[in-house]
Amino acid sequence: MMEHGNGFIDSAELTKWIKWFLYLQVGISVIALISGVLEYQLLNDFKDGVYAYQDEAIAAAEESDSRQQVISIIQLLILFVSGFLILKWIYRANFNARQLGASGMRFTPGWSIGWYFLPVVCLWKPYQAMKEIWKASSNPQDWRSQPVPSILPWWWFFWIVSNLLGYASFRIALNAEQINELIVANVTLLFSNITGIPLSLILLAIVNKVYEMQVSHFGKVTTHANP
Repeated sequence: MMEHGNGFIDSAELTKWIKWFLYLQVGISVIALISGVLEYQLLNDFKDGVYAYQDEAIAAAEESDSRQQVISIIQLLILFVSGFLILKWIYRANFNARQLGASGMRFTPGWSIGWYFLPVVCLWKPYQAMKEIWKASSNPQDWRSQPVPSILPWWWFFWIVSNLLGYASFRIALNAEQINELIVANVTLLFSNITGIPLSLILLAIVNKVYEMQVSHFGKVTTHANP
């Protein structure tokens, strides 16, 4: 991390780490999908009575559960670290936009991440904060008039859908007593992992673009300040 004279903080290192962890998210989502499909096949085998012996069925179930648990733990660890890095990046991106001259921004650096943790308003406030960061990074001097690219609504759509599906799968599996209920939970989780892939890729594009815009404007500011 490098802080410059006007307070602008170079986020090159942070951006690099976010890229790596978003790629890891895509990778673990693909692995989770493959494992989920195997679990789906196993549940249908149980439903159709494929296993003639109970011992075989128990062994297959335990193997599947162990695999799913390991993948879930790895997935949660990656999500936790990448989530921390992304929130730190959002805070810094908001801060840097202000250092570049964006005045009158509604969301402070703190609240640009704080809204993620408040019920109900977390469904739209974080999106508004990110939209403001994009516009302020695009043109700090006249950010209010800047257009919002379609990539932002798509990012927020996949964010909402992926999280809702993940939560729904957890609740269904927690209360499941029948094979059919476990299958529903499995399919719901599969769709959650599917939507997680474009979510990570779109967020990667947003992080890259905002960083590039801010660095470009900082270069112009320093050039004018030191002719």
